[in-house]
Amino acid sequence: MRRWQPAEFVTREQCIKDTEEVLGTPDIPTKSTEDIYRINVLGMDWDFGMMVHEPVDASKIPRGADGRKAGFFLLHGGSGDFKGIESYAKLLARKFGFRVIAGTFPGRFYFSAASRDWPDDTIHGDGTVRTPIWQQGELITRDQYDVVKDASMRNRYGTRTLARAKPDTNFYYRMAAWPAAFEAGMIEANRRHFPEQEFSVYGQGHSTGGPFVCMLSQRIPNMAGVCATEHSPFGYLSMGRDEWGGDMGKITGYEKIAKKGKTRADPFNELYIRTWRDLARYQGPEALGQEGPTALMRLPAIMEDILEVWERVKSRPQFKAEYIVTHAVSASLAEAARVSAARLKMNKDEAEALVRRFIGYTRELAGPHVKSVPPFLFEISKDSRDHSPEVYNEVIMPGFRAMKPAPKIGFTQFGAGVHSFWKAEQDLPAGIAPSVIKSWKEAVLGGYFI
Repeated sequence: MRRWQPAEFVTREQCIKDTEEVLGTPDIPTKSTEDIYRINVLGMDWDFGMMVHEPVDASKIPRGADGRKAGFFLLHGGSGDFKGIESYAKLLARKFGFRVIAGTFPGRFYFSAASRDWPDDTIHGDGTVRTPIWQQGELITRDQYDVVKDASMRNRYGTRTLARAKPDTNFYYRMAAWPAAFEAGMIEANRRHFPEQEFSVYGQGHSTGGPFVCMLSQRIPNMAGVCATEHSPFGYLSMGRDEWGGDMGKITGYEKIAKKGKTRADPFNELYIRTWRDLARYQGPEALGQEGPTALMRLPAIMEDILEVWERVKSRPQFKAEYIVTHAVSASLAEAARVSAARLKMNKDEAEALVRRFIGYTRELAGPHVKSVPPFLFEISKDSRDHSPEVYNEVIMPGFRAMKPAPKIGFTQFGAGVHSFWKAEQDLPAGIAPSVIKSWKEAVLGGYFI
């Protein structure tokens, strides 16, 4: 039997046809269930919140080409939570019958309100900022951090606001330990909902979620493949760049910064507090790709749209600490591990093992008795700010081919869409998400991941 293979290019016209086909498919009755659980990692309790979307009738869950039930484990981007990926998570369940976990990074789930919406804005008038909730009922107080204004990357980010955790505070120790909590918490989510002998799991991490799904792909025993749509790679393949893409189809961020020898050096104890500026840094390149330079002529209208959208999305977490993993900031990871080791009074060998564990989150595992990296299906949007074909061809795919053993990889570019590939545009009310998830279904059922 000929196995399904990805198209190199999906035209805008085909995206429209796929959208009509997928959205026109009768709905399968589904249910959505919230799962909150607690685990203990590095001597601290961590609470996690996930959403599970699945058919009411479990017999509707399709089986992949390997004969097992198929489930999807999805992770949001760097400042979001489960709601950021809810639209296509529900589509996967409602249109195709998959069981889907919409995951949330530790600290991002707002336990204090039934809506799970964060209140107010990220920066408050009294000088405090929004901070993570790693354990229900535990709050990070103002005396545990300094607020820092950083203009070092102003052309790209505007002025960045950071909450810098003070040494020997709970905030400091949480910031040092969360990578290990992330690993254990996400493995536990999959164990709870995708029994190893019953399910094959297919991962996808949007943007910042990508490197974490890369890491999990070898640590979740039944993760059979990765649907890497707008999905950043292992952190070491991102070293020396501040995101990719930039000017719509030309290599910019990675190569220019790498040639200058500039790498990120984010301290582990700095939490980046997002604002409307982060919407602006995406909207600019997207408008350039869709409209050309004339988009600048309507800058006031674009800014009004950005501020209007911010009013809607500021109820998502909108803070970020993941750069140390996604950009392989090994020195900061090592320091975080040593801080955790000192708190737990580990001996030298135990401490160095923890350092190796933390740094290991940024690249594939290798050696005997280690699960190989599973097949990856890379997909990018036409007007992605962060992902260009050249970077995949010259950096990411060669990096995967150099792995031992090298995993199966494929690459598709869509002729429409932006980094948030579910974002609506003309004739595409759900963005290119229907076309994307159709390709995922065909890959799973058609044997691509075998």
